[in-house]
Amino acid sequence: MLKQAPVVLLIEDDNFLGNIYKTKFEMEKFKVIVATDGLEGLEMVKKKKPDIILLDILMPKMDGFEVLSNLKKDKNLVKIPVILLTNLGQKDDVEKGLKLGAVDYLIKAHYKPSETVAKIKSVLQL
Repeated sequence: MLKQAPVVLLIEDDNFLGNIYKTKFEMEKFKVIVATDGLEGLEMVKKKKPDIILLDILMPKMDGFEVLSNLKKDKNLVKIPVILLTNLGQKDDVEKGLKLGAVDYLIKAHYKPSETVAKIKSVLQL
């Protein structure tokens, strides 16, 4: 029996970067939903219930930390793993993200999209 493709919600306000990740994940047989700001991302999580969320921090309308803390307060969404994918590399930001409940914290400049895909596969145990 064929298992359904895992659904990744990518919350990223940079369209160029978003498209690079979307393409890479689709090549790896993931279904990708993209939201371009925190508020839209939060709405999509509630509607689509993705398997995992890749979340940028610096975004319009609602930043990633706020999105993450909203997700972790919602008993229907709390179990969805969230990986922060950001350029904010300060130790304080990393600690804050992990304390808020992210399963991992990836700094965009340090991870190629293929490595990000590998990280998601390991979190989802694929």
